[in-house]
Amino acid sequence: MSKSIQLKIENKVAYITFNRPEVFNSFNREMAFSLQETLDACETNKEVRAIVLTGNGKAFCAGQDLKEVTDPDLNPGFKKILEEHYNPIITRIRSIKKPIIGAINGVAAGAGANIALACDVVVAHEKVSFIQAFSLIGLVPDSAGTFFLPRLIGFQKALALAMLGDKIGAEEAEKMGMIYKCVPTEEFDETINKLALKLANMPTKALGMIKELFNTSMTNDLESQLALESKLQIEAAQSEDYKEGVAAFIEKRQPNFKGN
Repeated sequence: MSKSIQLKIENKVAYITFNRPEVFNSFNREMAFSLQETLDACETNKEVRAIVLTGNGKAFCAGQDLKEVTDPDLNPGFKKILEEHYNPIITRIRSIKKPIIGAINGVAAGAGANIALACDVVVAHEKVSFIQAFSLIGLVPDSAGTFFLPRLIGFQKALALAMLGDKIGAEEAEKMGMIYKCVPTEEFDETINKLALKLANMPTKALGMIKELFNTSMTNDLESQLALESKLQIEAAQSEDYKEGVAAFIEKRQPNFKGN
């Protein structure tokens, strides 16, 4: 485990923390690979049933470390940065069949904003801002920003934010549907922990199937989506958690889901 990514696992929740606060948790090559390795470890760890992504310090993530791309000795080039750093990170976030919470503790800019938006449930405190900062330095959005943002908030609004690079506060982001929830700053940590624990104790297999269905709904036609719903519902109905959920409902008690 590198110093740039911290991992803590407790109560079936993996807390992954970006740890380069001195550069607002911006990504360099080492940090990008370390995050991928950490996500892989959380995916295969059966003790982990929910994942939280957050940052140390004042920022969630400021995107790419520009010092790396302007240093001739360090610069891996944009082809490698995208194909080896950000694209695999986004793919992992969307493909892991466990709920991933984006706990946005500070500014999320550029690729950092789009990594946040790729998470399953995004919660930010009231002092957080989101910035599609690419156009401000002559670049285009990456890290699936052009995929998720228009689907979250609509084509016109997303295009304007991508072109203008406006700073959007967390409260406004919630109102426009960009994130799940904006909470008071003093309640942020407690809110994240409660949400993570709730998801970690829910039927993990069903949550993974829900995630798969919502992923495919972005590109499927109606007939294909109905077919996949049927397939996964039949699989879900064969799970131990489904049996436990029905039994708990009939017996009027809290279910004890095991994630199976």
